[in-house]
Amino acid sequence: MAGLISMNLDVSKLPKEKFVKGKKGVYYNFTIAINDDTKYGNNVSMFDAQTQEERKAGKPKQYLGNGKVFWNNGSIVNAEKEAQPTEVSAEGDLF
Repeated sequence: MAGLISMNLDVSKLPKEKFVKGKKGVYYNFTIAINDDTKYGNNVSMFDAQTQEERKAGKPKQYLGNGKVFWNNGSIVNAEKEAQPTEVSAEGDLF
């Protein structure tokens, strides 16, 4: 484990139309920013995740809450998308 963050979320600010029903529950997409500076003892902000269209249109971010990194081991790295395995049929053709 590389780090732990404590967050406070104002659930009344979550737009109901952005909830997504999945196979195992109801989900909501957030964007979390870890800042280099601290303000009022916090260095983490949570926002409503924006679509590419919302970003291009210049729609302002919807601030949802704040928090702080309270522990890390100094080796937090950026997440990279993992390569998806390729399925191959018995004849060697790709599906």
